[in-house]
Amino acid sequence: MDELADLSPISAVVPDHGHTALVVGGIAAGGVIGLVLPTILLGMVRGSEKEPPVGLASALPKVLALLVFGVYLLVGSIVVSQVGWILPQGVTTLVAVFAIGFSWMPLAMVPWEKFGLRGVVGDRFGSRHPSDSHQTD
Repeated sequence: MDELADLSPISAVVPDHGHTALVVGGIAAGGVIGLVLPTILLGMVRGSEKEPPVGLASALPKVLALLVFGVYLLVGSIVVSQVGWILPQGVTTLVAVFAIGFSWMPLAMVPWEKFGLRGVVGDRFGSRHPSDSHQTD
C-alpha cells in the first residue's frame, strides 16, 4: 500500500516520511466506509420486527454523511503526513495512528440535532425522546 501512495495524484504533496500517514488514513476511511455502507444499504431494504425498512429518502443523507466523513479522514491523513517533513518515518506513523484514530472525537461532540441531522449521524448520549424508547411498561 505504501507504493500506492507513491503513485497517487497527491504524492507530490506528501513527503517521503509521510507516506505511512496516508496509508493509515486510507485504511481508516476504507474500513469505515466498507463496514458502515453495507449496513446502511441493508437497512434500506430490510427491516426488523421493531423497525421497518428505512427507504432511500432516509438512507441517502446517511450515505452522504458517511462519504463526507471518509473525505474528512483522508484530508486529515494528508495534514498529518506533513509531519514527515521534520520527523522520521516511524514517529510519523505513530503520530498518524493516534491523530487519525482520534480525529473523529470532535465530530462526536457536535450537536447534530441542531443542524437537522438527528438520526443521520447519531445521538450523542443515547435516546432523549420518550417515543424512541424501546422499554415496555
